Amino acid sequence: MIVRPVRTRIFKEGEDLDDFISEYVPRIKEDSILVVTSKIVALSESRTAIVWNLKEKERLIRSESDFAMRTKYVWLTIKDGMVMANAGIDESNANGKLILFPRDSFKTAQDIRKKIQKRHRVKRLGILITDSRAFPLRAGVVGVATGYAGFRGIKDYRGTLDIFGKRFQFSRVGIADGLATAAVLEMGEGKEQRPLAIIEDAPVEFREKISREELRIPLKDDLYLPLFKNI
Repeated sequence: MIVRPVRTRIFKEGEDLDDFISEYVPRIKEDSILVVTSKIVALSESRTAIVWNLKEKERLIRSESDFAMRTKYVWLTIKDGMVMANAGIDESNANGKLILFPRDSFKTAQDIRKKIQKRHRVKRLGILITDSRAFPLRAGVVGVATGYAGFRGIKDYRGTLDIFGKRFQFSRVGIADGLATAAVLEMGEGKEQRPLAIIEDAPVEFREKISREELRIPLKDDLYLPLFKNI
């Protein structure tokens, strides 16, 4: 698998995302996945805010969350079926503003895919919208898929046999999140100015329709359920 980050100029709030992508991705091969950071998706939607104090920020986080709980450093929140800090609201590389979570990353991914397919006449194409997340009890952030289109986001091993003939009962591999982690590693978290990347030769199943629910787990079935006992 090859991940090629794309260095760009600074994306401006309210700018047309498709024009920006076509400027920096003039061609794309069949069987490729275009990665787009959720930050420029949110900026294209003018999903920004200015707050003047912590109380205003707290109200904004609560209004953007399905669940919010104050912790030592951040608000631990649930939004769009994912656990994240501060409802995904980001202060880094925001030029004094807060950048909110995109409205609907799955819809955006599908819209981008249709436009690129038409422009470049490719059929097997994936679009992946990424963000960064921290795991419990682990330092550092990794990539996560906030939305995608054109490929299956999970590989299910349940019911299949391992190398010793034992059937898997729980194992599933998060394809979309794994690709997001690989891409975010190359795209960077600082001043790299790499909001786009192209992945080639990825081990994915390209498909026209995907289910945005395939990565979600009901709370009662989640491995970390004891940590959510206050919900």
